Amino acid sequence: MAGGFAVTSAAEGNYNGNITWFVILSCLMAAMGGVIFGYDIGISGGVTSMDSFLKRFFHEVYIKMNEDTKISNYCKFDSQLLTSFTSSLYIAGLFASFFASFVTRVFGRKPSMLIGGAAFLAGSALGGAAANVFMLILGRALLGVGVGFANQSVPLYLSEMAPPRYRGAFNNGFQFSLGIGALSANLINYGTQKIKGGWGWRVSLAMGAVPASILTLGALFLPETPNSLIQSHNGAEKAKSMLQLVRGTPSVQAELDDLVKANLNIKAIRQPFRTITQEKYRPQLVMAIAIPFFQQVTGINVIGFYAPVLFRAIGLGESVSLMSAVVTGVIGCSSTFISMLIVDKLGRRRLFLVGGIQMLASQVMVGGIMAAKLGDHGGLSKGYAYVVLLSICIYVAGFGWSWGPLGWLVPSEIYPLEIRSAGQSITVAVSFVFTIAVAQTSLAMLCHLKSGIFFFFGGWVAVMTAFVYLLLPETKNIPIEQMDRVWREHWFWKRIVDQENETSSWKDHDPVSA
Repeated sequence: MAGGFAVTSAAEGNYNGNITWFVILSCLMAAMGGVIFGYDIGISGGVTSMDSFLKRFFHEVYIKMNEDTKISNYCKFDSQLLTSFTSSLYIAGLFASFFASFVTRVFGRKPSMLIGGAAFLAGSALGGAAANVFMLILGRALLGVGVGFANQSVPLYLSEMAPPRYRGAFNNGFQFSLGIGALSANLINYGTQKIKGGWGWRVSLAMGAVPASILTLGALFLPETPNSLIQSHNGAEKAKSMLQLVRGTPSVQAELDDLVKANLNIKAIRQPFRTITQEKYRPQLVMAIAIPFFQQVTGINVIGFYAPVLFRAIGLGESVSLMSAVVTGVIGCSSTFISMLIVDKLGRRRLFLVGGIQMLASQVMVGGIMAAKLGDHGGLSKGYAYVVLLSICIYVAGFGWSWGPLGWLVPSEIYPLEIRSAGQSITVAVSFVFTIAVAQTSLAMLCHLKSGIFFFFGGWVAVMTAFVYLLLPETKNIPIEQMDRVWREHWFWKRIVDQENETSSWKDHDPVSA
């Protein structure tokens, strides 16, 4: 029998339940999907700054870094082959996410996580054993399949298992686990680059098998979500039993009724991707595209993928650069943990706005210092280099309690059940598309825009902060199955949603249209 804390999770008195140990352990296991994603982000950035890795696979970059004294600081790592290594994972993940949507909707969240863990496990093994660039990129592609399935299923799993009142904290666990994965990767990179013989990068790449194994084995024992049991198997009784288990109370009829009602809407929908384009789902479709797009153009992946590369570009050594990436990783995890504690009290909008202002200020600071003090040759003085590092830490903290976790949380909680898998698939696909774009162009942009790259991303942060202020309603403490009301009450979206409802009502009652 599941034990529970004495904390009621009812949202506005509609649902009963406690935060049970059963649901906590289930969500911790599922969150390994975030760990594998974060681990890859941290590992790829670290190994691409290691001389032994560059010398073996990207010799042209190695020559630029160590022997070419004429090339600009900003252009030493500008290599399409190197960026292809980074972005190949996300290209594979993009295509995998569409297949993952079908698996998640038809077979459930659990099988999708199982496939994701197994694919990432295979990719880690191939990357650690790579003898040439082809093996390296093929391994990255398998990692991409794993990330594509995990990103599709894990946020949905967390949102559906969590009590409504604490859904933000539980779902932010995905970003927190992503940060843990990235931090672990940075620590491993810092240690393996000291291995004599220059094979430490193999350890870094192969160690991704550890969280992948935990996710794969854990998925075998994870329960399905009540939503998925109803949607995939028409198992109302099984869903009721699961709800009673995860909520720690027999009084779950109100929540079950909402799930069953939502499932009835699904049966009439054979093409969820066409359905989500209907006008009544316009707010959700806009958010499915806008939020992951904005999350990527914050510029965070320039830090995530290339932090050690960037630190080396401003004049820090290999070891110091990797340790600086560890510092930013610690700050990212800490700020995401803070977000978990406060997101359901302060709300999503407030954290979005505060984090956006913080990121904008720090990007302007970094761009200003590099524009004024870093030329094409030489490096920054130690004092200015550490000011840049401090500013990047402030930026990472802002992302860690705003666009990092909330970029996954808000999309996962706003979709009605009938379009949920399609909406999450669009979110993941858009995220991959622009992750690929950023990964593939960042080093070239750094070479051509130089310090202006920070003003470029800062401009996008200003736009997205305004977008949230004007167009994103607050969603804290609203049960997922009642989320449609936030759009009907919003100053802008209610015009579209109400107009669609009036049209549908007229068609239902008009004898001619009938």
